[in-house]
Amino acid sequence: MNIEKDRVVSIDYQLKNAQGDVIDASEPGEPLVYLHGNQNLIPGLEKRLEGKKADDKLQCVIAPAEGYGERDDELVFAVPRKEFAEPDKVQVGMQFQAQQADGVHIVTVASLTDEEVTVDANHPLAGQSLHFDVTVREVREASAEELSHGHVHGDHECGCGGSCDEECGGSCDEECGEECGDDCGCASGCGCGGD
Repeated sequence: MNIEKDRVVSIDYQLKNAQGDVIDASEPGEPLVYLHGNQNLIPGLEKRLEGKKADDKLQCVIAPAEGYGERDDELVFAVPRKEFAEPDKVQVGMQFQAQQADGVHIVTVASLTDEEVTVDANHPLAGQSLHFDVTVREVREASAEELSHGHVHGDHECGCGGSCDEECGGSCDEECGEECGDDCGCASGCGCGGD
């Protein structure tokens, strides 16, 4: 079965930067599982996986435009230090969630003064070429429920790639919406303890 839109795909991957440093990788025996064609991967990698099948291997370089975008200097801005819950504990490199008009973004503290905190809302990999080494492990049809939610469901996952208690804060409400507004013990089939 080939990879195409709305199929569930399992991949082992390793991601390196242009200098050859490993940035991220799937754990042995724990492939990344995603619903193809539903913006669950960066566009460039999804495009290159299209048409592949189980056991296919792929090495590719994804340009910033098809990855996390180019760096945007307008996404680096200063915020008054007093706006942070614990202003004295803010340190360079810390990350925070920031609500913006187009949704929640992760911002990284770039620098500090006594009065201001300069944050960077660019993705940490923005502007970088991404070097992938991928092995396709499995391709299968998605369930009707996975298609309606736009992400994969599994025995221990809630659409975020890990156990609900660890990665989703014990609630599937964010991932599964109204069908799963209870805690992860729900039986609505959101894949987090129910069926």
